[in-house]
Amino acid sequence: MQKEYSTAIAARLKIAPVKIKHVIQLLDDGATIPFIARYRKEVTGSLDEVAILDIKALTEKMKEVDARRNAIVSSLDKNSLLTDTLLAGLNKADSLPELEDLYLPYRPKRKTRAVIARERGLLPLAEQLFRQTGENISAARYISSENGINTVEDAFSGARDIIAEIISEDSRVRSELRTLFRSKGIIYSRVSAKTKDEALRFKDYFDYQEPVSRIAGHRLLALYRGEKMGFLRLSLRPDDNLALNCLSRRYLKNSPNRKQIELVIEDCYKRLLAPSIENELRRELKAEADREAIEVFSKNLRELLLAPPLGEKNVLALDPGFRTGAKLVCLDSQGQFLHATTIYPTHGKDQQSKAAQTIASLVRKFDIEAIAIGNGTAGRETEQFVRQVDLNSKPVITLVNEDGASIYSASKSARDEFPELDITVRGAVSIGRRLQDPLAELVKIDPQSIGVGQYQHDVDQSALKKSLDQVVASCVNGVGVELNSASVELLSHVSGLGQTLAANIVGWRKENGPFKSRKELLSVPRLGPKVFELAAGFLRIRNGSDPLDASGVHPERYVLVKTIAADLGSTVKTLINSTELRDKIAIENYISKDIGRPTLEDIVAELEKPGRDPRSCFQEFVYAEQIRSMEDLKVGMELPAMITNVTKFGAFADIGIHQDGLIHISQLADRFVRDPAEIVSVRQRVTVRVLEVDPVRKRISLTMKSG
Repeated sequence: MQKEYSTAIAARLKIAPVKIKHVIQLLDDGATIPFIARYRKEVTGSLDEVAILDIKALTEKMKEVDARRNAIVSSLDKNSLLTDTLLAGLNKADSLPELEDLYLPYRPKRKTRAVIARERGLLPLAEQLFRQTGENISAARYISSENGINTVEDAFSGARDIIAEIISEDSRVRSELRTLFRSKGIIYSRVSAKTKDEALRFKDYFDYQEPVSRIAGHRLLALYRGEKMGFLRLSLRPDDNLALNCLSRRYLKNSPNRKQIELVIEDCYKRLLAPSIENELRRELKAEADREAIEVFSKNLRELLLAPPLGEKNVLALDPGFRTGAKLVCLDSQGQFLHATTIYPTHGKDQQSKAAQTIASLVRKFDIEAIAIGNGTAGRETEQFVRQVDLNSKPVITLVNEDGASIYSASKSARDEFPELDITVRGAVSIGRRLQDPLAELVKIDPQSIGVGQYQHDVDQSALKKSLDQVVASCVNGVGVELNSASVELLSHVSGLGQTLAANIVGWRKENGPFKSRKELLSVPRLGPKVFELAAGFLRIRNGSDPLDASGVHPERYVLVKTIAADLGSTVKTLINSTELRDKIAIENYISKDIGRPTLEDIVAELEKPGRDPRSCFQEFVYAEQIRSMEDLKVGMELPAMITNVTKFGAFADIGIHQDGLIHISQLADRFVRDPAEIVSVRQRVTVRVLEVDPVRKRISLTMKSG
């Protein structure tokens, strides 16, 4: 079966079957995607994570189809309904809809109108009608008060019900109509609740239609949301005549009973086929829209997680507020909590003076190198205040996106770490740590709470979580994790680990002190050789007993590196510190059956910069000083902005006030833009111009086009 999968997937992805076969085998053996992409390049031909993920998804889909096929065959065989022709058709089917179409005539039925008609003995009449041979048909002999057939019309009506069900279960008809609905279907939307104020946000869809083949995913999700809330009524069908003509061409003949078959066709389509095919189409379109929205969310999340870290700097963090003041915390360079207090920078001159003294004093006391300010309520006002405080040390001052900080501060992990701290103080700690290392802090929060997607609450939540978890794992393993300081949440995303083993690692660390080598991981309860193989290469130990433990070189290649060093008359430590020696490494001398050029090139790169962080360097960003609220905005203003969210219809940008502005897809560039992700990404710094300000609806329209 694996061979069949690899051949079929190869045709879809245009990848050599042997590479796919190896990937499937590694996945079946329990290997993770990051591990395969990083440490098994020889057997996969250096396939990246995206390709491996595609192979995994297609394999799972094919296994799902096979499982359903086996269940159907077993059911048919058990009930003595399986024929050679039917089995051949089932074996040929390569999708769930095809399988279900073939199985439909045989699956157990509820008491339908056709079932009742059959029970009343009307099947012979139905078969005679359906043949349309021109023979004289008498329905009178089927009249039976005992069977509830009191008139000739009762008999014909029952016969029509049987024929309608037969037609509706014809896999060829369903396939043809499925194509018609896809290619010629129109989605119609009508308002169903004009009097409700909440419905006004859907006013663009009160009387709306668009071809199914052209509708954008974000519009479809908006329509579905409006329908779910009871504000819209939707229909997704082609013109009835097109569908009826398809059925007529297939089933209608010139015969004395033509009128009866015309009635069958109309009833069959409107009562059975149209609702069924429409529901199928709705599900398919929803799945496609979900995939599109999830892809957007995943790309945005990746950009956010890989945001440049400030690094190991002492930080003063503020969670601002008007009425309750700003919660202030000081953190050391490792993110450890040092001090907390509350200041009131927006409460008049006396309080402002006290706040300024407090900040200046704490900056000196804790040697603060950066000040992080949450960008929520009172964020911009607090930032402006802090910038005016006389701070001789001139620390970096920056706003930090606080989406989800309140969720983390109320979480079990936050309570476990800081049981004595108020929930608002924990939020300030999270803001400060986000500046130091966004990835390490954001992994503690449900990705769906970070707010970088579109319609995230409308899409398939299981599929969304699966995709976002994959993104988090990719980012965590791509950057690497410091074994002796990482939290349980961060460690849980390392290849091969998980929540339980991550907790065991932290527990071992607390009991035994810092890990001195990667090998010590094997002493952690329930962490065996297989998990060690999957995880070790992504864990870092600085200043450990082996210099390679601080790098991305996998322990399985330590002997190779020591051999390379010995061949150069050196030690591993000297090799790492000497550019001259590394330049002498002849990669081709070490290529073998198991070790190829890709792995050797990765090793040499790691020796050059052990444990290097792939993220870019932190750069301070400052908003326009004079802009603090929507009232300060004027059409035509040019402003620095930070992209906060990218969707299929445009991008949202933070210009330093509480309301993000929208850069519509048509305003992203002077040329046509098919996908906003071609132009912008989350956290990208851009210059925008104000197009329109609508204070009533709290909307700001921006442009990146040249003036």
